[in-house]
Amino acid sequence: MKIWDTKHECMPREELEQLQLERLQATLNRAYKNVAFYRKMFHESNIIPEDMQALSGLARIPFTTKEDLRLNYPYGMFAVPLREVVRVHSSSGTTEKSVVVGYTKNDIKAWTNLVARVMTAAGVTRDDMVQITFSYGLYTGAFGFHYGAEAIGASVIPTGTGNTDKQIMIMQDYKTTALVSTPTYAVTLSDRMEKLNVNPKGLSLRVGLFGGEPLSETMRTEIEARLGITATDNYGLSEIIGPGVAGECEHRCGMHIFEDAFIPEIIDPLTGTPLPAGNVGELVLTSLTKEAFPMIRYRTGDLTSLEFAPCKCGRTMVRMNKTMGRSDDMLIIKGVNVFPSQIRTVLTAIVGTEPHYEIVIDRKGAQDCMEIHIEAAEGIFFDEMKMQKAFLEMVEKKIRSVIGLSATVKLVAPNTVTLKEGKSGLVIDRRTM
Repeated sequence: MKIWDTKHECMPREELEQLQLERLQATLNRAYKNVAFYRKMFHESNIIPEDMQALSGLARIPFTTKEDLRLNYPYGMFAVPLREVVRVHSSSGTTEKSVVVGYTKNDIKAWTNLVARVMTAAGVTRDDMVQITFSYGLYTGAFGFHYGAEAIGASVIPTGTGNTDKQIMIMQDYKTTALVSTPTYAVTLSDRMEKLNVNPKGLSLRVGLFGGEPLSETMRTEIEARLGITATDNYGLSEIIGPGVAGECEHRCGMHIFEDAFIPEIIDPLTGTPLPAGNVGELVLTSLTKEAFPMIRYRTGDLTSLEFAPCKCGRTMVRMNKTMGRSDDMLIIKGVNVFPSQIRTVLTAIVGTEPHYEIVIDRKGAQDCMEIHIEAAEGIFFDEMKMQKAFLEMVEKKIRSVIGLSATVKLVAPNTVTLKEGKSGLVIDRRTM
């Protein structure tokens, strides 16, 4: 499979780190001179950008958080005058104001190159018809993939969101070969095809690039089986650049982070201490090429780990594993950091779909204890006690192996777990009641 930017994606580690340092120095100087927030931060931390002579010095700089971005809404974090900003996007904002990000002409060029890398790694070529079902609005997803596909030379079908029946008709008539969507929308398309008696084997689809939400291995398997495609994962966020931060190659053993454009770190979500390679923690990113909106040690809130071992594809960039959830969901049980998303992933993998469940944490005497209640449903109901016991023991063993703690798992009657809208899992922490 081809590599879009061999010069940078396959750069020897020593050369890559030298490039990172040079670009980091330029980014720090740009932020110091042009962004009041960073100038104040550097003064208070006694940091002089010119003194940054090693990548290890990055750890001295305080973090940038989403709250910092909101407090500087809308243009306080911009490092160039508005006359140099050719594009404005924003992150999703429901109850609060969105984070507004800007791009210069050079930012757009760099972004296009990065997304072209992601799409090439996924197998997209100039011969593909790429159907993009993301929203063409203030969010970054659709435009990022649009320009990346065009840079490769592929044909773009900018359908945008909604109108599932028409999306399917276009797939059939336009001979779509590559689908860009969220994983859940791919499942929605599959469901609708079944109702319309559309056989996916009659389509030209061969690859899917999925983002906007986590792609679990269970969902990947389902999408590939139902649509007859190869499903690839990628990672990006509006605050950093949009799609184009990282993407899977054909070996699908983690998403390559494009380190010539971003410096990744993994930190302990509680202490902020950098963690060694292989440890699960919160992903922190520093942009190295952004002109309009440089981000320095931005706390993404996403939990993952990094893998530096060489990849068979030839790319030398570090790989990030699938995000495991959000750091703001973290629980501390018996001194161990536990993320509800870890439990959700285990249950989904075992059951085949995400069941309704609740995690109940309590304290008996001086000891914390955890119970997981799973609603009995089709596929996980056992009228024989022996089968039920074996199932519960299997779930308990798997959860223990993932989170490092024991939990008691129980089957409960349907409709006994009271869930928040849009959620399938609920956390009840009785230690705080």
